[in-house]
Formats: sequence, structure tokens, C-alpha cells
Amino acid sequence: MSLVAERFQPFGQSIFAEYTALATKHGAVNLSQGFPDFDGPDLAKQAAIAAIQAGHAQYAPMTGVPPLRQAIAAAWQRQGNFAIDPDAEVTVTCGCSEAIICCYTGLLNPGDEIIIFEPFFDFYAAGAAFAGATPRYVTLHAPRTPGGAFTFDESELRAAFSPRTKAILLNTPHNPTGKVYTRAELEFIASLCIQHNVTCISDEVYEHLTYDPSLPHISIATLPGMRERTITLSSLGKSFSLTGWKVGWSIAPPSLTAAVRAAHQFNTFSGATPLQHGAAAMLLNPGTYTASLRELFTRNRDTLARALQDAGLTVFRSDSTYFLMADHAGVSKRLGLLRDGQPNDRAFAEYLVREVGVAAIPPSVFYHNKSHGHSLVRFAFCKKEATMQEAASRLAKLR
Repeated sequence: MSLVAERFQPFGQSIFAEYTALATKHGAVNLSQGFPDFDGPDLAKQAAIAAIQAGHAQYAPMTGVPPLRQAIAAAWQRQGNFAIDPDAEVTVTCGCSEAIICCYTGLLNPGDEIIIFEPFFDFYAAGAAFAGATPRYVTLHAPRTPGGAFTFDESELRAAFSPRTKAILLNTPHNPTGKVYTRAELEFIASLCIQHNVTCISDEVYEHLTYDPSLPHISIATLPGMRERTITLSSLGKSFSLTGWKVGWSIAPPSLTAAVRAAHQFNTFSGATPLQHGAAAMLLNPGTYTASLRELFTRNRDTLARALQDAGLTVFRSDSTYFLMADHAGVSKRLGLLRDGQPNDRAFAEYLVREVGVAAIPPSVFYHNKSHGHSLVRFAFCKKEATMQEAASRLAKLR
């Protein structure tokens, strides 16, 4: 008999932990979990070391150290967004992951509904379990051609709103598809939020990792009528290759910030103080780091896409993040990996690890409707160029 609370039993072990362990066991190139295999910038590290040496060893303020909140506000405005109050509208959390949970538990009551686009980062579904809320899923449908983008059906999204809808979870740029929501899509989502008086929780951790100038990242909070109903989330980890620092934040008007802080103060209360000072230094002086990161990831994405295409997979475009989705159905059929006559993402991912020596994620775990993900596979390309070249060499075994 399981002693795990019923609310968490459907989720099991994190897919990221599972496939990273498999990669280690089989000596595979790990393109499953999205963390870089190189270090972050020296500026951040030296600032954190200086903070330790200066005696910043005690609890940070619950809302975050003032230099970091000020740096977040300055960075937000530097991106062309509206001015914000770092004291009243910014809250520093233990990574964006904690910020997500704080939004759920601070904003939602049992029985409230939250709309989630699938495929989704697995925290989104688990967050509903934390809050006792009911998720309503809207599918981002895979493109019919390799050059297309994942898209949602407007009628499906409109139908997902009900009198019990309290919030919608938006992730743009989008993990795992690499989609960047267009202005038209965001305006449609905004119109429904305004019509139904719904709060938008916007996870924008990949805000600086976009690759097509014609598809820039747009924060939905900047659209008319959305500032007062949006909680914008981001973090240091993705843009500056410091995922293990777990420094995230929320930006929201005071009424919504109160909801985040209500949960945050009883969750972690505060994150590591020296790392917050290091994060502040990085945000104030980002230099060309993210630009060089985009150049590296563009090359990596293209290397991976070519290798997968040469191996017979259908590769979908990735305009952002550091993830790429592909359809393995044809290859699985050729290799005899079908289950009950259908492609299966776990069967393919397990074959990749064991026989090819490359670890990827079976993305059906990111879907409420698992069948939508069975023919797909997700790869991370946030690695050194040499790592991606080695992965490409191994993927040639699929030919």
C-alpha cells in the first residue's frame, strides 16, 4: 500500500530524473534533461563569492534582497516593458519552479479551474494537485508539415473557459515544442482572460532564447488590459546557464503579488542569499552572454535537426528555448518498436538510450491526452558543440 498522498500518486517519479539516470547507466549522451554541460558566466560566480566573503550568510528578506529586486525591475524595463515597483511588484523565489507552485497555492482554491496548454512542463499539472484545483487542458497540435508551428484551436480554448475558471497557465517561449506565441495568439488569449476575469500566469523563463527575429518574445502583461491580471514568471537559470542556482522571480501588480507572497513565505521563505547577489550582478551587466548563447544553441539545434532528419525522423521547427520535438513514427515502424501496432514514445526513447547511446524524453508525460505524445520525442540541445556532434554521430546508427 502506497503511503504517498493520493494527490501525487498519478505523477510517479519525475521523467527528468528517470531518463538522466538511464543516460548515466548506459553511458548515453544526455539530451533528455534540460541543463547545460558547461558553466555559467564568471561575473555571476565572482559576485556570489564576493557576497559570501562580505558576510551575506543569513536569511534574505522574504521578498528577495533589494539589489536583486531592483535589478529584475531594471531588466524588465530595459526589455521595453512598463516600469514596475521592485518593492511592491517583484518577489524572488527558489527558481521559477517554486514561483509556479506559489502562484497555484496562493491564488487557487479547491475546485477552482486552471487552463493549461498541453504539452506542458510537468510542474503545471502537479501544481494543480498542490492547490486542489481542476486543470482544463487545451492541446497545442503538432504541425502537419515540418515547417509549421504547434498551434491551438481557438474554439477549443474558448470552450475551456467556464464560470469556475480562475487562471490560465501560459508558457512562451514554450517548452517542450520551441513555439513562440504570436501577437495574434496572445491577443486572443488576452481577450478571453478579460472577458472571463481570469488571471494569466505567464511562465517566460526562456524569454531571451528566441532564434527568429520575425517571432520575438512578447510578454502578455504588456497587452492592453493584461497588466492588472498577469503574473509574469522568469528565472536566471535558462538565460545564464545557472540552472542549479534556483533563482527565480515573479512580477505582478500588488494584488497578485500578495497571492504569490502568501504562499512563498510559508514555502521556502527565501532563497540562498549569496546567489541572489550574484544574480543581481548578472542582470545588471548581462553583456553579450545571452547573444553568444543564442548563437551556440542555433548551431546546436541545426546540427541535431540534420542528424534526426538524416535518420528518418520528421523534425518540427524550434524557434525558441533549447528543445526540439520530432516525430519518430516512421523510424519506429522500420525498427519494429511499435506497441499494439502504434508508435510508442517510451519504446523509442528506451531504444535510443540502450542501442544508440542518446537519451531523450518521451513526451507523452507532458500530455493529459497521452496519445498526442506517443509518436513524438523531445531532445535538449543546451550542450557544448562537441556534445552535440557526438550525439549526431551516434544518431547515425538509426539510419
